[in-house]
Amino acid sequence: MSDEHVVHQHHPAAPADSAHATTDDKYSVDPVCGMRVPSSSSRSVAFQGSRYYFCSDKCLDSFQAEPTKYLRPSAPIAGDKTNVIYTCPMHPQVRQPGPGNCPICGMTLEPAMPAATEERNPELESMTRRFWVALVLSIPLLLITMGSMVPVLDLGAFLNRLGGDLGLPHLMSVTWSQCVQALLATPVVLWAGWPFLERGWRSFVTWRLNMFSLIGLGVAVAYVFSLFALFFPTQLPEAFRQGKELPLYFEAASVIVTLILLGQVLELRARSRTSSAIRDLLSLAANTAIRVNAEGIEEEVGLEVVVVGDTLRVKPGSKVPVDGVVIDGNSSVDESMLTGESIPSEKAPGSKVSGATVNQTGAFLMRAEKVGTETLLARIVQMVADASRSRAPIQKLADHVSRWFVLTVIGIAAVSFAVWAVVGPAPALAHALVVAISVLIIACPCALGLATPVSIIVGVGRGAKEGVLIKDAEALELMEKVDTLVVDKTGTLTEGKPRVQTIDALAGFSDHDVLSYAASLEGLSEHPLAQAIVARAKEADSPIREVRDFDAPTGKGVKGTINGHAVLLGNTRLMDDAKVDLAGLKERAETLRGQGQTVMYLSVDGVLAGCIGVADSIKGTTPEAIQLLRASGVKIIMLTGDNPVTANAVAKALALDGVKAGVLPQDKYKYIQELQSEGRIVAMAGDGVNDAPALAQANVGIAMGTGTDVAMSSARVVLVKGDLRGIAKARALSVGTMRNIRQNLFFAFAYNVVGIPIAAGVLYPWLGILLSPIIASAAMALSSVSVIGNALRLRGAKV
Repeated sequence: MSDEHVVHQHHPAAPADSAHATTDDKYSVDPVCGMRVPSSSSRSVAFQGSRYYFCSDKCLDSFQAEPTKYLRPSAPIAGDKTNVIYTCPMHPQVRQPGPGNCPICGMTLEPAMPAATEERNPELESMTRRFWVALVLSIPLLLITMGSMVPVLDLGAFLNRLGGDLGLPHLMSVTWSQCVQALLATPVVLWAGWPFLERGWRSFVTWRLNMFSLIGLGVAVAYVFSLFALFFPTQLPEAFRQGKELPLYFEAASVIVTLILLGQVLELRARSRTSSAIRDLLSLAANTAIRVNAEGIEEEVGLEVVVVGDTLRVKPGSKVPVDGVVIDGNSSVDESMLTGESIPSEKAPGSKVSGATVNQTGAFLMRAEKVGTETLLARIVQMVADASRSRAPIQKLADHVSRWFVLTVIGIAAVSFAVWAVVGPAPALAHALVVAISVLIIACPCALGLATPVSIIVGVGRGAKEGVLIKDAEALELMEKVDTLVVDKTGTLTEGKPRVQTIDALAGFSDHDVLSYAASLEGLSEHPLAQAIVARAKEADSPIREVRDFDAPTGKGVKGTINGHAVLLGNTRLMDDAKVDLAGLKERAETLRGQGQTVMYLSVDGVLAGCIGVADSIKGTTPEAIQLLRASGVKIIMLTGDNPVTANAVAKALALDGVKAGVLPQDKYKYIQELQSEGRIVAMAGDGVNDAPALAQANVGIAMGTGTDVAMSSARVVLVKGDLRGIAKARALSVGTMRNIRQNLFFAFAYNVVGIPIAAGVLYPWLGILLSPIIASAAMALSSVSVIGNALRLRGAKV
């Protein structure tokens, strides 16, 4: 029997000039009021290349007065969920347009992508309404049947004194009290409990047995048997009777339904909170943007009309609308909602900015580069949603057990009934029926099925809030088992951008002179090291002078004339060609090279003036990240294409466990395979195109969010900030999530292992305990809620 049930979404064709088509070509949505309008309506207007249709002149006039006010991302017709894909939290392969119930487990489907704001939940409203009606009717039913324990509340005795025996021959000794029980229980079972009966019936018809199979069977048996006993008491075997008392279970059926409804209400509310991380992310997005046209005129427009290349103004205190680059102005931007980093990032012309981040101090102009689903926020949301629906390997155990669980429980209930009917105390058949119903009701495959997915959903969402994007559940599970972390150097351990580390000047020259001469020459070069020197000169306000007779000998350096002085900047070969004596800095240069710096000598008029050391500096957060990972028992190896001298210097500074330098992309891939062949669980962290093969081969590939799209596509975990501390967070999150899943599985298994035998009456011979179906239903209803409640604790987990 296959559990596959995939329903593909139908995308209706939209009218050629309409951005708001809905269910077919004949209808559109009025952007003002949201009503469904025929596309043949005469009330229409074209705006920005799209045609909009209106239900009335009033809506048309409102739109023409302020069109951008009503332009928001298209939404489905109010109350129409057919164009939203729904899925099951336990069986993500179930996907269908519109709400419904899972054909495998019977659970209520939920949107695959939650809305930015928590919308009304028709299923929760229905279950809540049914619960209150069931509760109101069940309370007097309990007072009738159990009131004898408290004489003051004995409603049954009162009814019997009021009406006495009905005196009808075919009903024998049926009392008013018993008839009222039937009247109270009937709407509870047949109306309030109808969803359970319907789902249970469908599960038997399709032979996809689930939780509702057990609930429906238990409730139906209790209710139907009670009706039979009430109307045909003479047909009951004596083994069902205790004296003249009829064995009625109306209160059991009614209270079971009430308690299961309560469990459903609590579960639906809890499940809605598991997607809070996605809703929080969606709510971060700006609603509008200020677009600046070619004449410099500003207009506020909806995000859906912003296109790549648009110039946008971002004012202080407002959100950056889309991803792009600053083209004018300076500011600091709070990026904590995407990266988890609380310190604002300084922005200047050329700086990248991301949609949903908050501009703080100054206004700036930006050019839109990624809009709609291409923005970083949209990609993050999609990753989190996809990962939330993926399945961890640990879930295979629960899936295997659940597949045979319901049949096993039905078998246990049948065996229990037979045993009690044969050897149980009088009335034997009545006791046997109670035991069978209790066994059916107390079993909870739902708790077993929910144990893993709810923890995955919450755990992935928790990681997203910390800037750690986990693409699938298996990666989250594997992070806990990783024993070896292989890291790239450039852009991962280091900043990925060369910076001036050292300036040494000899007698007759100052550091300021050395930097000024070097920056003047390098200002005419496009080499990354040249850019680092020029950037340092700008930071230090060192003057950049005019250069004449500029030349750049290949593989040696640069030279030229500055203010009449012959200036050279380069390596040893350039200085040897000019016969410049390097003795004054030779020892110092060797020391700097041992630290991983690239050394460039500077000479003025044939005299050595000093040297400059440039290196790709280690990220400030890298040492802390290395300490955290090593403390958790992870071995860290650096794998880089850089030269061995520089690589060894970085590895020594960070006290890494190993280093392999000068490797090509294919060598990285093979090295990962070698480690895996030794039985290691390997995580690989990198940021470049050359890292992509190794990232894909590793058990867990981890990409820096500051790196290339290819690296991020190949990886299973993305660190938005490009901060290695995110790996430590991901590992801590994995440990916490897997611990939570194991707790849930233990609870679900233990609950069923202990509860089912007790319901079957194994304690009766020694302790005289026979579990009531009412208590069994309460335990069953709370089991799923307990599993979800435990998973929700991950939202506050420290990572």
